[in-house]
Amino acid sequence: MPTVKVRNLENKEVGDIELSDKIFDVELNEGLIHAAVKNFLANARQGTAKTKTRGNVRGGGRKPWRQKGTGRARVASIRSPLWRGGGRVHGPLPKDWSYKMPKKMRRGALRSALSERLREGNLIIIDEINLDNPKTKEFVALMQKLELANKDKQTKTLIVDSLDNSNLVLGSRNVQKTKITNSFGVNIYDLLYHEKIVFSKKAVEELNDLLTPRGKKTAVKEAA
Repeated sequence: MPTVKVRNLENKEVGDIELSDKIFDVELNEGLIHAAVKNFLANARQGTAKTKTRGNVRGGGRKPWRQKGTGRARVASIRSPLWRGGGRVHGPLPKDWSYKMPKKMRRGALRSALSERLREGNLIIIDEINLDNPKTKEFVALMQKLELANKDKQTKTLIVDSLDNSNLVLGSRNVQKTKITNSFGVNIYDLLYHEKIVFSKKAVEELNDLLTPRGKKTAVKEAA
């Protein structure tokens, strides 16, 4: 099992934790991760783009001139796609782009991405994330202590903790490149987009229960 240092809010080591090798020590599967990202982005599409055909554009009920005898091209309606203000040919229509991906594949992609983040050294585990006040200034100070931000640069960071932690959620709302979610909201896109992933110990335990394959449950242990 991989062992990771647990840090406190002062960025000091306070112990070790053993992570499940079923989740955090999985071989990288780029094809599976790519398929999961495509599925996530497709499901996120609104699909509400719409244009009007000649039958939807208002007006055009009267024939502009008679069919024959004028020397001009025959026209049935001023709302023809050839005319300014007319309808559009083969324009976009509302469409549902979403499709289902098997649960085992989605979870497998998450396990592969989490394992790679850990191997890169971009996965941080905090003992407990508590802020005294829901202030942006206090949250920014925390990020600086964890070496995730300074005056010149903000690291794209995903923090996984309980959404009931209102001080954390409110304090981070005005900070760009930072997202707060819980273990149930972890998705493949966020794991790839953010440079650093910060977990609380409680979130790691919840994720362990969510992603461990059925029949292979293993408890997260603190290293002696």
